[in-house]
Amino acid sequence: MASRAFLITIIVVVAAAAPALATDYMVGDDAGWNLGVNFTTWAAGKDFRVGDTIMFMYTPGTHNVLKVNGADFKQCVSSNASAVPLTSGNDVIALSTPGKKWYICDVADHCSKGMKLVITVSEAEAPTPAPVPGSPSLTPPATSTAGGVSPLKSCVWMVTVMAACRMIMA
Repeated sequence: MASRAFLITIIVVVAAAAPALATDYMVGDDAGWNLGVNFTTWAAGKDFRVGDTIMFMYTPGTHNVLKVNGADFKQCVSSNASAVPLTSGNDVIALSTPGKKWYICDVADHCSKGMKLVITVSEAEAPTPAPVPGSPSLTPPATSTAGGVSPLKSCVWMVTVMAACRMIMA
């Protein structure tokens, strides 16, 4: 019985820590994906990691989001004829691979007026091992001020934990 309780504790700790490692960034913060926002300044100092998401928020029909390569980014064009821009006004992109990522708005001359974003995505951080119960923690808990954990990710993780606990108890 004690080993079952210990296993449940480990599952809960791992499940609670996993979503805290990812960050959701709203591009442009409260200003969103719009003209007049300096996206270079917005991205400066942010630590984009694999597993994070970036959200482009704008009024549908006024802008779009198109992923391009570095050369196209500089010229504000897309050389990929099959590229389809995102147009929902609530476009969420999962950062699934490390490296440079370039995005533009290809509506009219919006890109040349500054509606373009380049970010560098780093590998995901390895989780910090959970402290042994009863021992003092040597490092303070990590905090994020960049956007927090999405409610959907938290909900998915909690459902997963509950299902795992139910399977163990059965």
